[in-house]
Amino acid sequence: MFLGWEALMQCVPDVYIDSMGYAFTLPLFKYVGGCRVGSYVHYPTISTDMFSVVKNQNAGFNNAGFITRNPFLSKVKLIYYYWFGFMYGLAGSCSDVVMVNSSWTLAHILSLWKAGNCTSIVYPPCDVQTFLDLPLHEKKKTPGHLLVSIGQFRPEKNHPLQIRAFAKLLNKKGAESLPSLKLVLIGGCRNKDDELRVNQLRKLSEDLGVQDHVEFKINIPFEELKKYLSEATIGLHTMWNEHFGIGIVECMAAGTIILAHKSGGPKLDIVVPYEGDVTGFLAESEEGYADMMAQILSMSAEKRLQIRKSARASVLRFSDQEFEVTFLLSVEKLFK
Repeated sequence: MFLGWEALMQCVPDVYIDSMGYAFTLPLFKYVGGCRVGSYVHYPTISTDMFSVVKNQNAGFNNAGFITRNPFLSKVKLIYYYWFGFMYGLAGSCSDVVMVNSSWTLAHILSLWKAGNCTSIVYPPCDVQTFLDLPLHEKKKTPGHLLVSIGQFRPEKNHPLQIRAFAKLLNKKGAESLPSLKLVLIGGCRNKDDELRVNQLRKLSEDLGVQDHVEFKINIPFEELKKYLSEATIGLHTMWNEHFGIGIVECMAAGTIILAHKSGGPKLDIVVPYEGDVTGFLAESEEGYADMMAQILSMSAEKRLQIRKSARASVLRFSDQEFEVTFLLSVEKLFK
């Protein structure tokens, strides 16, 4: 709100659109600045899922163990969450136009902001063409199969689940059933906490005895990322309730068979059948991921190629061009 006030002192616009998640600036610009206001919500600041995590005293990256073990602290946090959720809903309901990036975000925003008459889904722009230009074929430059993961090394991405599931897969296959496998975790490190997280992941792979099959690629150039995606058989994603998942779209556009978490945007919007054909796979547990990886790797090259083609065709709805059309249609009423 301070930032919004500073902006208003510089210039009072006719139209204000928040795409950063600063919901509490909306009433400021509407009622003080007299603007028509819109918002594009990528991820709700608070969600009903967060209420459930605290209410059920489940530990997580945003619900510390010392709170989950203390009923009083859990109750205090839940009261705060309900109060914040109420205030967040009041602020968001000031929007004349609300755009959300996925069906998962839509459900939470409708629940909290209660502005269904002016809310619509506008999928975020994905540079799919860059990846669609990669040749589509059964990638066999090297023996064996490459599995890749794309995502910043943040706790919510749940990279440990990928390594544990991969270790289960290696234990399942024994000595004869599948060719050699390699998991490459590609991502960005923002700070020392992320670097520490990568070191912990390296230690986990050593503890599980799979360090020779796991590689980490930190802050690599875009061209190198494209090269890995062009050679990979499977793209892994393990974040619970990912709001959308641009990295998943990029994997599918590149021709990599995606195996994502059975929740959020991947489940509702991205890894869904296209014209009746399979575009990818979903899992939740270590065992589920390991079983699904084994299933994908045991498919014939022709079957995998068919899935890749369907996945590629399906991601055109997330292109830059499609975003331009749906965004302009959604904000049109702000300019009338």
